[in-house]
Order: sequence, then structure tokens, then C-alpha cells
Amino acid sequence: MNRSSFVTRLTFVASTRPEAQESRDRLAARYGDAGIENAQVIVALGGDGFMLETVHALMASGKPIYGMNRGSVGFLMNEFADDDLLGRINAAEQAIIHPLRMNAVDVQGQSHEAIAFNEVSLLRTTRQAAKLRISVDGKVRLQELICDGALLSTPMGSTAYNLSAHGPIIPMDSQILALTPISAFRPRRWRGALLSHTARIRLEVLEGAKRPVSAVADNFEAPNVLEVYIAEDRNVSVCMLFDAGRSLGERVLAEQFSV
Repeated sequence: MNRSSFVTRLTFVASTRPEAQESRDRLAARYGDAGIENAQVIVALGGDGFMLETVHALMASGKPIYGMNRGSVGFLMNEFADDDLLGRINAAEQAIIHPLRMNAVDVQGQSHEAIAFNEVSLLRTTRQAAKLRISVDGKVRLQELICDGALLSTPMGSTAYNLSAHGPIIPMDSQILALTPISAFRPRRWRGALLSHTARIRLEVLEGAKRPVSAVADNFEAPNVLEVYIAEDRNVSVCMLFDAGRSLGERVLAEQFSV
């Protein structure tokens, strides 16, 4: 967003929740709706899941996205309020987010490509534990991980599934990715690794026919994968806006002290 120009043109998108739909209609009537093409900022009304959907759907527009919580958790959203929306947006702090790019090959040799702003996860799909081999920058680092799965998280996604899997919270400006096992059985004491954001990760599924695994990049799923390659894509970026004093970096930091 060009800080030299005052934002006056907004467009509003909302989740299917009734309160989000009602809020969109009310705000559009008050501030006007310029449409995606003419708006300077996209205002997303919903929860964190809807924010991720909006980022994926509208990132090609190149427009900054300002979220307001009309869902449940709302970690990626600002507090909802009708008043002084233009003032809040013009004073907002920017977070430039680069996603992970996943390339997965399934048992039939088909390739699946997707991007993830939170994490790429490999998940077992039957009662059988998954067996994974992990390579970083062309070198095998873990010959065999027996587990429910594993995930690679961005800093933004480190407070989501990664944290639930007991992975570390990563500061937004750290240029680090978190590789976290999900319910590791062997080696039992392996807790994961912190990797440079330039790392190129290869996850191989061992005994894939017996122990099927799906690869999930945010809301995209590729079933029955055998190999998954993951790396940060610096050619893709999205600008998210957060209220002054409540930046995404501040939220991630504060999460480490929550009890």
C-alpha cells in the first residue's frame, strides 16, 4: 500500500456466517463498496479460516487485506468496530507474508502444486502410522520418522497447527521455518527443527501403499503422496494490515507469554 495516498476506497468480503454478512452490508452502506478492481484495501469479515480463504482467493489483486473478526478465534483479524474504519486502516501496520510452495507427487505419479501461508502438513490417513524420510537441502537428516505426520510452518502459521503439535512459536521477522513432528513414535525424543527460510525440504513417504499419507497446504489436500518438496516462494507476497500497536509480530510475541 502506498503510504503517500490516503485510503478512501474499500471493498468488503464476508464469510457465510450471518453476523459477517450483516456486518458487510452495514459497512458497505456506510463507507461505500468500490469493488475489487477499484478498491485500495480489501476488508475481510469472518474468522481466521476465512482470512486464509481471502488471501488465497484475492492475492493476485495485489491489494492489502484488512481483516475484522466476525468469527471465533480471530488471531489474524482486527477487532470489529463500525466507527473510524478509514482512520484505523490508514494508521495500520503492514505485514508482508511470503508463502510456502508445495510440490507433491502421488502414488500414480501425478504432481500437485499449492501454496500455504500457514503450513504444509503430511498426515496419515489410516490406522497405520506414517513413515517419513526427511531431507534438507539435498541431505538426508532423518532416515525414518514414525509418526502421525509432520508439518513445515511459516512464522505466521507457527501459532496455529504447529503450536498445537508442540512446535515453537517463531517471531515474524526471524526468517525461520519450523519443521515439527506430529505425535512422533520413533525417534521418540525428536522434537523437530528450526530451518532457514531458504531451506529446501523433501519429505519421502516410506511404505506408502501400506501407510498412506495426505499432503495438505492450507486448504488444499493431495491424497496418497509419495514425495513432497517444500520451499518458501519469495516471488509471491501478500500484504496484511493490522491495527497500530497490534501488529502481527506483536501478536506472535504476545502468544509466547499467554497463560
